[in-house]
Formats: sequence, structure tokens, C-alpha cells
Amino acid sequence: MAGVSRGNFEAFAARFDFSPYRNMADIGGATGQLSTIVAARHPHLSCRSCDLPVVRPIAERRIAEAGMSERVTADSLDFLSEDFPRADLITMGMILHDWNLEHKKMLIAKAYEALPVGGALVAIENVIDDARRTNAFGLLMSLNMLIEFGDAFDFTGADFTSWCLEAGFSRCEILPLGGPASAAIAYK
Repeated sequence: MAGVSRGNFEAFAARFDFSPYRNMADIGGATGQLSTIVAARHPHLSCRSCDLPVVRPIAERRIAEAGMSERVTADSLDFLSEDFPRADLITMGMILHDWNLEHKKMLIAKAYEALPVGGALVAIENVIDDARRTNAFGLLMSLNMLIEFGDAFDFTGADFTSWCLEAGFSRCEILPLGGPASAAIAYK
């Protein structure tokens, strides 16, 4: 996943406006890759990579190797059973597509609760175009998720917007990152 995600994370760090935010929590952050890339490019941000306790030592090692231990921390979090940490910006890189609709909505609701007014949720995914005509990779990834997990699926920008507005977010947008990936953004 690190190899597949790196380019998307770098594009997100380059294209998203991080200036309104002071801190970021990456939910399901694995090795801390997204947090280290964002922190390296935006020195005003402190970042946390949140994942299962067994992953924490791996993330700590990778964060140290990136020279970012002063500004990026690894935290233990079971995002299915625990509340998200408070943060101005919450990110999820290739997380939402792993789950069924009920879990997707639950994760979005947890993000909403953890964000202050003015905060944002960003889901970096292979967001399918609303017409389901041009992002063949996203459509095939969705089929793959259904085959692997039975009820997991990728989604359109309209799907994401609908779920986020239902959770209470005020507006959403899709930021193309290059290739099939986009950042689906919901603002509180």
C-alpha cells in the first residue's frame, strides 16, 4: 500500500490548502507515510498517525527514518471501536473503501465528532466519477473490494457528499490528485 499511496499522498500535500489547520490526525495511518509527507511540506502542522497498537512500532521507526519525530507521532487507535482523536484535519488514506456502507457512515460520523467547526475530513481514494463512465480503475477497485470482502466498495463523489452531509458536514468537494485518485473533502 505504501508504494501505491505515495504519489497520491505527495499530490495531496502539494495541492490541498493546509494553511487553516494546525494539526492533523491520519486515521488508519499504517507506517505514518501520509503524516510524514504532509509534515515535511507544511512545517506549521503537527501530525499524528493513528492505527492499531501492533502497527505503532513500525510507524515510529518509519517516522524516525523520515526525520520527522519532532512533528509526527504514532498513536494507537482501533478506529472501529474507539473515538477519533480531536484534530483540525482528519485524513483517511484508502480506508473508507475497505468497509460496507454502515461502517463508512460510522467512520465519517466519528470524524465529524472529532473535528472543530472549520475542520475538515479528507478521504484519499480512487473516487469513482458520478456518471460511472471515466474512472475505470475506481470501478475495478470497487469490484475487487466486493470480491475480497463481500460488502466493501469504492464510491462516487456524490456518494461521499451524501454521507457527509447526512453526518452534519456543511459542504464537500473532490480534489483530483492525478490518475484515478482524488481527495474527497468534507468541511465542518
